[in-house]
Amino acid sequence: MPNPNQTAVVHTAYDEEPPHPGDQWTRFVCVSDTHGRKFSAIPSGDVLLHAGDLSSWGYTKHLRPTLDWLKSLPHPIKVIIAGNHDLCLDGALRREFGAGFLGTVSALPDALEVAQSVVLGNDAKEAGIIYLEHEACTVTSHSGRNWKIYGSPAAPEYAQGAFQYRTDAEAEEVHARIPEDTDILLTHTPPHKILDQTRKGINAGCKRLAQRMTELHACRLHVFGHIHEATGAQVISDGAINRVAVNAAMGSLGSDAKAIIVDLRN
Repeated sequence: MPNPNQTAVVHTAYDEEPPHPGDQWTRFVCVSDTHGRKFSAIPSGDVLLHAGDLSSWGYTKHLRPTLDWLKSLPHPIKVIIAGNHDLCLDGALRREFGAGFLGTVSALPDALEVAQSVVLGNDAKEAGIIYLEHEACTVTSHSGRNWKIYGSPAAPEYAQGAFQYRTDAEAEEVHARIPEDTDILLTHTPPHKILDQTRKGINAGCKRLAQRMTELHACRLHVFGHIHEATGAQVISDGAINRVAVNAAMGSLGSDAKAIIVDLRN
């Protein structure tokens, strides 16, 4: 069990699900980059956080299996965002390239509405799923603690993809939207030099997001993905609080890959 001075406990490797630390804590279960795959060993918890790339190749038909899987999980609250693979959810991409940009019948003009109905429909809501796209929500844990969560699917441009920005000015505008009183932040991209190193040794995270993080003094947990090979967690101190940073990408791991568990003291 945590000692009285701890405010956060992180579990990245475990044979059995660690016991919940009690009513004074909220357990966050962190996943990302599942790309349409179902993972069998997702531990229980108060809030499931998914940091994007819900689908494999961006079609609504690839999105549905992920939402069906998420609905089946026992977490009472599931907060999710999209990522650069989730083309069917990006209305701006559709406006730029036209309704047929996916090149199949699934990209007919109503495909955006159909895709949104998958993540925003009544079935999703009844399963506790909250989809965020550059917006915030407040969730209440079992112990009555309110947490303000902000979600952004954006990432630096890397090849054709959804929710991408091309310039520093665009990046700054995107990340300036994050409210300063955010407790939990979900972004698809990592910040620069935080769990963002590729196999080639390149730090692929966003510099503008890294700068914005230095201003978010209330943020206690930042969950992201995108760079599959940089999965892990670290604790960052900004003087005021200790923030847990989690790259929760599971895309390069086997079907029995483990989600990262973060317990935060209320």
